[in-house]
Amino acid sequence: MIEVDINSTEELIETLNSLPNHFLYRGHANAEWVLQSSLERIIGAKWSSEEAKKFEEFSLLQFKPKFHLYDHENVMPESKLAWLSIMQHYGVPTRLLDFTESPYVALYFALEAYDPHSSNDLAIFALDYSEIMNRSINHISAKDEAFKETRSSIYEKQDEIFETVVDRFSYDIVWITEPRQLNARLDRQSGSFLLSGNRGLKIQEVLDSDPYSNVNMYKYRVHRNLYQGVFALLRKMNITSKSLYGDLDGLARSIRMQMQIYSV
Repeated sequence: MIEVDINSTEELIETLNSLPNHFLYRGHANAEWVLQSSLERIIGAKWSSEEAKKFEEFSLLQFKPKFHLYDHENVMPESKLAWLSIMQHYGVPTRLLDFTESPYVALYFALEAYDPHSSNDLAIFALDYSEIMNRSINHISAKDEAFKETRSSIYEKQDEIFETVVDRFSYDIVWITEPRQLNARLDRQSGSFLLSGNRGLKIQEVLDSDPYSNVNMYKYRVHRNLYQGVFALLRKMNITSKSLYGDLDGLARSIRMQMQIYSV
């Protein structure tokens, strides 16, 4: 992971715009945070394949039977990936880690969670999605001669591949995917999910492993003094909580963000 310091808004724009279209992004409100799923944070030092499976099965057993009681969209998830996605959407800890195709959406999420009264820098992670997936597919193909899928063929059956291959065999790979059933918020945010194929390995551990050596991965450390300038930039792009969430929650978040900016 190459770390780059960003000290001006102009430098930030130039850097993000210079990356090709096959990158995915994630924003952090604290540059010291590593890439880890919410489930990794919950389990902490006790993380293991057995613990991850136990916690995941518990949350699915709790969530699925009661989903219809609280669902207002009348859309029943049809796959395990779809269930994990909707659980992630509502805040249940999962193995999934949110990424987006837009560096500016990622930047906004870093700002949204940021404490302006802290002395923390922010961070934007940028990963070469195409190369990561190429290496993951090659790894599976080397382990299983019957696996003939390509990037193109996987696109149409991501739920099936996740359940019958990635989740079933626990390969030591990074997998980037999204369910066929996208909720409106995920679609608005151009979102995808990244996870470790092997429950026993944390996301950062797999990214740092040999199969992904020399893959372009960047961590842009955005200086804390750029906070207000970045907010103004994103507002001009109409990247706000209102546009990214599209509901009352988004409106409330947007008002909170403005109050937070003006408090500095």
